[in-house]
Amino acid sequence: MVTQKIYHAAIYVRLSKEDGDVAAVGKAESNSISNQKNLIRDFLKDKEDIEIVSERVDDGYSGSDFERPAFQMMLEDIKRGAVDCVVVKDLSRFGREYIDSGMYIERLFPALGVRFIAVNDGYDSLDRNGSSDDIIIPFKNLINDAYCRDISVKIRSHLEVKRRNGEFIGSFAAYGYRKKADDRHKLEIDAYAAGVVQDIFRMKLHGMSQDAIANQLNESGILPPAEYKASKGSSYQTGFKVKEKSG
Repeated sequence: MVTQKIYHAAIYVRLSKEDGDVAAVGKAESNSISNQKNLIRDFLKDKEDIEIVSERVDDGYSGSDFERPAFQMMLEDIKRGAVDCVVVKDLSRFGREYIDSGMYIERLFPALGVRFIAVNDGYDSLDRNGSSDDIIIPFKNLINDAYCRDISVKIRSHLEVKRRNGEFIGSFAAYGYRKKADDRHKLEIDAYAAGVVQDIFRMKLHGMSQDAIANQLNESGILPPAEYKASKGSSYQTGFKVKEKSG
């Protein structure tokens, strides 16, 4: 009696910011994280030779870059032998970079004994169709790569049009300004913060050092820009913050 091999699978799902920015509502919903998970789970529910051991999610990461945190964690699982099967909704969710996608699917995974399944593309490396898949899979990866480049161009063009129309495209307004309540692409002066900026310039013109100005503002109870934004309900974050509370 031959014992059936049980594959230990990682469900991998990905959604980039570009998917939400440029896709139609229906397509964006189709590609949503929850939809991808549900589609894969439904596909695997009657697969007796596949056991789900992990779910890796990269939400907000481009398919052109394989240095995604969840993707890298999945690779570590593969290297230590915890995962020997990767299941994705389709090839575009796995990646949109032609060369690297091909390297993983056609070389690395087979070398490591990893079964790869792309549900909507009808691809299962365990049931390869020989020369047919050798042509179709690279071709689909090439199309996904071209799509990614096309989307990038469209987004840049879209933002350029907004800039030319005088629309603000940043996530957060600079200190001294705020987004208008009735039009988030327009800025208006924040009277309180603008007054602080004017005081800073005034103190600088009077010869005060940056440290002296900062100390003066702290003594006067003036909140630093990041803390001020937080007090106004903003979710502003910065990688330059080194203390729990800026000062």
